[in-house]
Amino acid sequence: MTNNRSFTRRSALRTLAGLPLAAMVSMPRLASSAQAEYVFKYGNNLPVSHPLNIRSQEAAARIAKESNGRLEVRVFPNNQLGGDTDMLAQVRSGGIEMFNAGTMVIATLTPISAITAMGFAFANDQEVWKTVDGQLGNHVRAAFAKVGLHTLDKMWDNGFRQMTSSAGPIKTAADLDGIKIRVPVSPMAISMFKALEAAPTSLQFSEVYSALQTKVVDAQENPLVILQTAKLYEVQKYCSLTNHSWDGYHLVVNGRAWRNLPDDLKTIYTNAFNDAGLQQRADLAQLNQTLQADLAAKGMVFNTTEADSFREQLRKAGFYAEWKKKFGDEAWALLEASVGKVS
Repeated sequence: MTNNRSFTRRSALRTLAGLPLAAMVSMPRLASSAQAEYVFKYGNNLPVSHPLNIRSQEAAARIAKESNGRLEVRVFPNNQLGGDTDMLAQVRSGGIEMFNAGTMVIATLTPISAITAMGFAFANDQEVWKTVDGQLGNHVRAAFAKVGLHTLDKMWDNGFRQMTSSAGPIKTAADLDGIKIRVPVSPMAISMFKALEAAPTSLQFSEVYSALQTKVVDAQENPLVILQTAKLYEVQKYCSLTNHSWDGYHLVVNGRAWRNLPDDLKTIYTNAFNDAGLQQRADLAQLNQTLQADLAAKGMVFNTTEADSFREQLRKAGFYAEWKKKFGDEAWALLEASVGKVS
C-alpha cells in the first residue's frame, strides 16, 4: 500500500526546505535494474521538494513493491533530463518513458490541451477538477493518444498562476503595458499576454531564474508553490494575485512502452499514479493555505487585482473569440458546460 502520511504544515515546510525528503527523491533507484523486467525513466521539471516529486517517489515505491520488482520507475526531477521541450521530444521518441507535461507546454504538440489553461476560465479548484476529470478532460486525453502518448486518468495540480514582477505591482491590465514577462513555450500564453499588451518572451522553465536575475525579463507568472520551491522570491519583489490561469500536469507515457507492459503491470502502474495524483492535489491545496505568508516573510509584497479589467482587455483584443475558433465549438461547449460562459 502507498504511504498515506498526512501532509501537515510542518511537513510541508520541511519538504520545501529541501531536507531529507529532497535527498530521498534525488536517489530514484527503488529496485535493482538487474531484477526489473521493465524500467521506466520519469523526467520532470520540478524541484525535488515539490509535492509532485514526493508523491511520484511514493508511487514508484508502491509500484516496485506491488510488482515484486518487475517494474521499476526511476524519477529524475529538476530538469535532470533536459528542459520541457527536450523531455516532451524524448517521451515521444522513447528516450524516456514518462514526463509530466504541463497543459500549455504540451499544447505545442496537441493544441487542445491548452483549453484548460484558458485565461480567467475557472473560479476555484472544484470547477477545475469537475472539468479535467470529466468530458473535456477525456476529449483532451483522446488527442494525446492520436500522437502516440498514453495519458493517466488523473491530472496533477500545479495551481492557479499568479503574476510577479521586479518593477512594481500589477493591479490592472494597464499595468502590463509593455512589461517584459516570461511565459512558457506556449502559443496561448503568448497570445494572452500580447492581448494584454505586455511583451511576452517564451523560455524553458530551467532558464527562468537566471533570466529574472539578469533582467532579460522583468516579470513571470507561475503558481505560488513554484515561487517557493524554485526560490523565485529571490529575484522577484511583487506578487499580484491574478489567478489568471490554472495549470496542471498530464502524466504522459510513451505509447510503445505502454503497449509493451503486461496488463497486470499496467493496472499496478495506473492505480499507483492515479492515487498519488489525488494525494498530490490535496497536498497542494493545503500548502497553498500557508504559502502567501511564507513568501511574504521572505520579502515578497502581495497585492490583489481587478480581474474584470483583464477580462475586458482580453475581450476587447479578441482573445476569447480567437481561441474559441481554434479549439472548436465542441471543446468550447464542453468547457462552458463545466464553468459557465467564458467569453
